[in-house]
Amino acid sequence: MNELILGTLLQAAAHGLSGWIAAVPAAVVLLLQTASEELIFRGALLKALSGRSRTARVLASAGAFALLHLFNLSAGYEAGFVCVQTGAAFVFGAAFAVMALKTGSVIPGLICHYLIDAAGGEFASGAFLLYIDPGTGSMLFTLLLGLIGASVYGIRAAAMKLRLKMIGAGKADPNKAPFVIFSDNKRYWSVFAPVVRELSARGKTVLYLTASRDDPAFSCGIEGLTAEFTGEGNKMFGRLNNLNAAVVLSTTPGLEVYQWKRSPKVNWYVHLPHAASEISLYRMFGIDYYDAILLSGQYQAEDVRALEALRDLPAKEIRMVGIPYMDEMAKKAQKLSAESDTAAPSERTVLLAPSWGSSAILAVYGEKIIDVLLQTGYHVIVRPHPQSFTAEKALLDELMRKYPNSDRLEWNRDLDNSAVLKRADIMVSDFSGVIFEFALIYNKPVIYTDPDFDLSPYDAWWLNKPLWTASALPRLGQRLTEENMPRLKELIDQCLTDPRFARGREEVKAETWLYPGEGARRAADYLVEKYDALVRKEGEEK
Repeated sequence: MNELILGTLLQAAAHGLSGWIAAVPAAVVLLLQTASEELIFRGALLKALSGRSRTARVLASAGAFALLHLFNLSAGYEAGFVCVQTGAAFVFGAAFAVMALKTGSVIPGLICHYLIDAAGGEFASGAFLLYIDPGTGSMLFTLLLGLIGASVYGIRAAAMKLRLKMIGAGKADPNKAPFVIFSDNKRYWSVFAPVVRELSARGKTVLYLTASRDDPAFSCGIEGLTAEFTGEGNKMFGRLNNLNAAVVLSTTPGLEVYQWKRSPKVNWYVHLPHAASEISLYRMFGIDYYDAILLSGQYQAEDVRALEALRDLPAKEIRMVGIPYMDEMAKKAQKLSAESDTAAPSERTVLLAPSWGSSAILAVYGEKIIDVLLQTGYHVIVRPHPQSFTAEKALLDELMRKYPNSDRLEWNRDLDNSAVLKRADIMVSDFSGVIFEFALIYNKPVIYTDPDFDLSPYDAWWLNKPLWTASALPRLGQRLTEENMPRLKELIDQCLTDPRFARGREEVKAETWLYPGEGARRAADYLVEKYDALVRKEGEEK
């Protein structure tokens, strides 16, 4: 190799100054090509596949690098030569990918790649023969331009990080808070309130950071709780990213994925889910960078461990605690006295409680589902998801105009859904989490749709197995389809009278709601134990 490179340089020297001048652009062009290939295939591509195993990442990188060389066929090269070149590119591509993963840098592979290309006779006598052939060259330069654009974006992102640090620098807490709870919306107060009360009962102080100015935490009056509005946007992230705390509890996914970064002054991040179903239905990588997670079902723990194995992540601490907010809902349901129904006398009350989005009931069926429900003769309550009034305002405005409140139908927007869940005999819904609250707390059946749900943006896509929810819903009630919708009244009557659905609710509850009534106590137990362990560890290190 060295002899070939030396020979090339000697050839350039033999032509005097003009030879060296001719060799310089050849070396620069070769360097640009080599750098573009390494940045694309061993840089950007390996990073994009960071959730996959090392073997998969190496094979994908090498395969993409090799396939690119097939474009040389379009430049007129013989098929035999291109096949050999493609095979060699796969072997070298795999080697360079291993180097990048082992060293954490594309530089070693870039150097080797450059020397191999140079040794392969890429420089020609006197002047030079451009290595970048018409087939791959134009594409690589196009990709290089893309990388330049990405670099500009990266510089802007770095500037944003610097700005966040500057915003938060003056707000770093002088003393480490023992327990901090972060809520990105006031609607999650019900998730945290039971845990806050339990910590307060033990004499613990809690700093409650919320992104809502009107969060109920400000007026709850719980002893030891200090509520603080974080601000919005960069101000909020500046506060969070420079937080000084021992233990941070949150139900917000995406830590260390988007703008919310782990603060170097926080010892331990704990995630508490806000639904009684899959933990894998968060957007990709939603819980990857938490230290611990408080769960309510064994199937959730299995999914967490499977994702960790696929992504080569360190094992999080998992503690089964139950579902604190559903425990509180159950207590409230028990205290609710039977309320008189102000609607006209009817045999039964049906609650239509959809989620929102293109796959939700109202978006898919619209007027049809309401018409069919009214044809049953039962009293109908429609309770849209709160987000629908923003994201689907035109749809709701039209439906509420065409189907105004009457003795047969009512629209419900109560902030607390306890009363309406209590009134209903059966629920019709889609993939909304309220299905499990209704079925497991109020022990009533549901009718559910089976939408064409795209899992590709979610962690569940990586697991390549059926969702637990897919096995749970048929045990809670009947599936509603376009074909059986005309028989909706029959489905409702069957769900209310068939004993197998009552048995199914008990089975599902046992799988997804461990330790009912104990969630807040068990969650507080974990938080206090972890805090005490961190204090002991810090003392030992001193």
